[in-house]
Amino acid sequence: MNLTGGIVLFASLWFLTLFCVMPIGQRSQADAGDVIRGTHAGAPAGVNWRRKLLWTTAITAAMWVVIAWLILGGVITRADIANLDQLVR
Repeated sequence: MNLTGGIVLFASLWFLTLFCVMPIGQRSQADAGDVIRGTHAGAPAGVNWRRKLLWTTAITAAMWVVIAWLILGGVITRADIANLDQLVR
């Protein structure tokens, strides 16, 4: 894995993790009891983006380290990936 591959892997994992982390702990405006006029009652209320983005970055960094170790350590090689179809038989 080269530098570009590492950056692309991190960015892909980061956005995937963000979409998994976003709904955790989410409260709607109806739950908070403060529905802003012109918005849906199910719209989010008081999202703490800084905390969600920090958690996303921390989780992504941990996953990236494990995957980079698997790739750079030779645990999984391109030949292994090319031969995945033989495992199904």
